[in-house]
Amino acid sequence: MSSVMTPETLASNAIKLSDIPVNYVPKVTHYDQYLIDGELKTWAGATSEVYSTIHTQNDQGEMVPTLLGTVPDMESESALQALESAKKAFDRGKGQWPTMRVRERLSCMERFVEKMKNHREEIVNLLMWEIGKSLGDSQKEFDRTVDYIYDTIEAYKKLDQKSAKFEKEGSIHAHIRRSPLGVVLCLGPYNYPLNETFCLLIPAIIMGNTAIFKPAKHGVLLITPLMQAFQESFPPGVVNILFGRGRKIAQPIMKSGFVDVLALIGHSSSAVALQDQHPNKNRLRLVLGLEAKNPGVILPDADLDHTIKECISGTLSYNGQRCTALKVLYVHESIIDEFNRKFSKAVDDLKYGMPWEENVFLTPLPEPNKPQYIKDLIEDAKSKGAKVLNKKGGEMTENYIFPAVMYPVDKSMNLYHEEQFGPVIPIISYKDINEPLDAMAASDYGQQVSLFGRDVRKIGPLIDILANLVCRVNLNSACQRGPDVYPFTGRKNSAVSTLSVYDALRSFSIRSFVASKDNPYNNEILESLLNSNESNFVSSDYIL
Repeated sequence: MSSVMTPETLASNAIKLSDIPVNYVPKVTHYDQYLIDGELKTWAGATSEVYSTIHTQNDQGEMVPTLLGTVPDMESESALQALESAKKAFDRGKGQWPTMRVRERLSCMERFVEKMKNHREEIVNLLMWEIGKSLGDSQKEFDRTVDYIYDTIEAYKKLDQKSAKFEKEGSIHAHIRRSPLGVVLCLGPYNYPLNETFCLLIPAIIMGNTAIFKPAKHGVLLITPLMQAFQESFPPGVVNILFGRGRKIAQPIMKSGFVDVLALIGHSSSAVALQDQHPNKNRLRLVLGLEAKNPGVILPDADLDHTIKECISGTLSYNGQRCTALKVLYVHESIIDEFNRKFSKAVDDLKYGMPWEENVFLTPLPEPNKPQYIKDLIEDAKSKGAKVLNKKGGEMTENYIFPAVMYPVDKSMNLYHEEQFGPVIPIISYKDINEPLDAMAASDYGQQVSLFGRDVRKIGPLIDILANLVCRVNLNSACQRGPDVYPFTGRKNSAVSTLSVYDALRSFSIRSFVASKDNPYNNEILESLLNSNESNFVSSDYIL
């Protein structure tokens, strides 16, 4: 396929299987297993076909979405069986997993990640085909996930080291540790179906919780190479993996009232709907990564070349399908014309192609309805006075729409309010800095902001305000999640709890402690406990 996007290449946005490098040709996978109670069971019921929006030639010579395989389309009965499995493994805190020594749980996790590394090539290929992520970004997602697991293991070691002691306040000795919460329902997103899903699942189980996990609709097959690794690495019932639709799987599990933690990365409407199913909301811990409308605020003295480079990355990495993407740009009126001209050209110069092509930046969209949704946003904005500034903006096929730079955008347009999660960039000119600040304050979201400028007399006071509107201020750089050791959270509708390596361990646990009055009788018992190894909780043992 040509690396230059034109109406002609868009019209032939498909390839022959024979033209694909042999390493990246998809293998059709008809997967029929699921994991419950430590057993990989065979599903004999209905299945769902998994297609890639990347079009290839079928036997009749037609260019059609590529069939990647099938997965079980499971029913509510199986979901409740998985719930019973997780409940039994936790056993109200009495189970083997929640009472296990930390070093033993870490050993299980180390065993899993070693097995996981054997499937890198297969999972990377599925990331490309299932969600259209470029080869480089797919490799990064896999490697980053492996690093995240190792970092989580090390963080838990340090947490355990700090806990391996008694404290004394007044006449009370206390041995304080972190304890699991119970059964976790884990639902990940399609845009990072491996990394962000595991950023929920891994800290949840490593802290002693048990989990029920359902992969996202897009990015479902890439979990299948790891099913046996999960089954072989953890005790029965610790990890239960199901396939199917949310209304059949997640809703009945939530209705039971036996879920202690809802861990979800996705849309707030899904999170609210699932919370509403739970009969005991006060007992439900929430760990949520939700939508955002992260702005870029460009001051008059910003280095335009650098700013445009960062804004390209911020708005269009993975076609803008990231919660951390820059989804609106506020540009000072004194530089708006120059910025629009340079930015539009930079967007038009981006390389479009198949995920495995060298240096590709823009790739097919994984959601079949996404191109039309983006087109509708563009047309709505145009009908209310905005223009498409770049020449290629809005050119469309069944599985792609070329990024459109829209200006001027205002509150009357859907594009102003909605998290577009795709390749369209609204630009708003401002005269007074309070205009973007007021818009951020009024927004339902508050995850991050990118601030571009140089004058510290302006930047300093702005940071003071922005830090109270969002949870991360990126100075002269695009918004992003990493490094994973830094806090990742948001205000308002953007998040509940914090997902970084260290914070996630805290999010999926609660502080518990043993208290003892300082007297000879109790002290003798505590000393005997510490020397006996009879308790996994009361212990000064830790891992170096």
